[in-house]
Amino acid sequence: MYKMIIALLAGLGVFLFGMRVMSDALQKSAGGKMKRLLEVLTSNKYMGVLVGTVITGIIQSSSATTVMVVGLVNAGMMNLSQAVGVIMGANIGTTATAQLIALFKFKQMIPYTIILGMALLMLAKKKSIKHLGEFFLGFGILFMGMEAMGAAMEPLREMESFQNLMVTLQHNPFLGVLVGVALTAIVQSSSATIGILQTLAFKGMIPLGAALPILFGDNIGTCVTALLASIGTNVTARRAALIHLVFNSIGTLIFLIILKPVMWAVMKTSGDVANQIANTHTLFNIANMLIQIHFTSILIKFVTKVVPGEDKHDKFELKFLDKRILETPSVAAAQIVKEIIRMGEIARANVKRGVEALLNKEEKTIEELYENEKVINELEKQISEYLVMVSNTALGEDERYKITALFNTIHDVERIGDHAENLAEIAEYSIDNKISFSNNAADELRAIFDNVDRALENAFEALRTENGAFVNNVDMYERKVDDLREKFKESHIARLNKNECNVSAGVIFLDALTNLERVSDHCVNIADVVRPGGRKYQQNDSKHEVTVGLI
Repeated sequence: MYKMIIALLAGLGVFLFGMRVMSDALQKSAGGKMKRLLEVLTSNKYMGVLVGTVITGIIQSSSATTVMVVGLVNAGMMNLSQAVGVIMGANIGTTATAQLIALFKFKQMIPYTIILGMALLMLAKKKSIKHLGEFFLGFGILFMGMEAMGAAMEPLREMESFQNLMVTLQHNPFLGVLVGVALTAIVQSSSATIGILQTLAFKGMIPLGAALPILFGDNIGTCVTALLASIGTNVTARRAALIHLVFNSIGTLIFLIILKPVMWAVMKTSGDVANQIANTHTLFNIANMLIQIHFTSILIKFVTKVVPGEDKHDKFELKFLDKRILETPSVAAAQIVKEIIRMGEIARANVKRGVEALLNKEEKTIEELYENEKVINELEKQISEYLVMVSNTALGEDERYKITALFNTIHDVERIGDHAENLAEIAEYSIDNKISFSNNAADELRAIFDNVDRALENAFEALRTENGAFVNNVDMYERKVDDLREKFKESHIARLNKNECNVSAGVIFLDALTNLERVSDHCVNIADVVRPGGRKYQQNDSKHEVTVGLI
């Protein structure tokens, strides 16, 4: 018996590995499309269903999609209304694996898919063709896992206890549901447990009446992954995970009530039990969506009562990033940009505070600036750690290049925060030593800051939209800042010669100009990340840091 269990687990491992290879290949080739799909999400629940279906079809796991949804809700990218639609669509998308298995006679397909996959992977020049090769290779490995599971379970055919179990499950569908829940909760993949059902069906070892309740239970068991992932998340994310459980539980109850008509209907679709299982899986999830999509507001009200409370966010914590999103690296990469922009807006506000403190001698503003500088430093650390995690996932070449560039971007944003801190230190010095600027000097600081602030605004807009017009604006304002700095230095010397300001005020005035000018330089570096053909990495050996420069 133990040998059979070991062989079954080995086959299951090969099956899951094949699914992962397929998923990675699809994500590398379709990552950008998934990002755009999520960008078009609106409160329209039907669009959410479409997005959930497509994404799950790509990553081959409704559990992974639902975990990602929990992460996106936790990161504030998706609200609960959007999440409901995506979760419903995820259930439909996960039926693709079962349909593929039912469509092909896996034993005969193994050598052909593996040979085709290896040939494309080794001989193709284009990355898209190589990704297709990875997909076929994963597909073949998946079939190998199914064949191994089938061979491992062959002895069950002669076991009287197994035959009695099949009879019991046929007459006690609720027990079958519990079996399905338990199996999927352990394996953490409904595709895998449904694959086992289909393998048993191929071998003629399980009747349809016993298989369907287990299939319905699989849909409940797959919710366990998302429920576990929701531990430690915000209130809304926990509600999203609970909606998945409630949605599938209601669907299971409905289908148990109409089990006999369902069996009659799917038996008309095919004479093969494995095909009937796949068709029932598809029917269950589509019908469940069509029935419950009209009651999403009731679902949301129910989970809101079960999980009460309001979301709160610590400014020192990541707002848009969540480890659960790593299942879809292209989406994680897009979220990183949002987090960097959030960090950048804090740095931009600090530059404004620094200038205000310098001009108005406001000690309270200086205290706020120092507090926000701590936030900037903490965000730099956490975003850097997240970038490392994303860089170790299945990314396409363009996305991997972008992730590398973003390491430099967060450094630039952190340096902007440092220059704002320098302005605060200058302001403290001027307050302690009772140093004031002339009206002309104050006007000049305001003028150069206005252009620096516009450069900051356009730099972050360039990063957010990848629009070249904002990159050009950054270049324009950076040139203005350079010109103003030289012009105001000359004006300062003229004022010194006319005794219109003292030397101490002049020193801190020049220091402020220098810090503001360097902020605009970092804006150019940030814009370079999205500048077409304008990115180049150079290693600075003296400081052991990577900087971005123009080609």
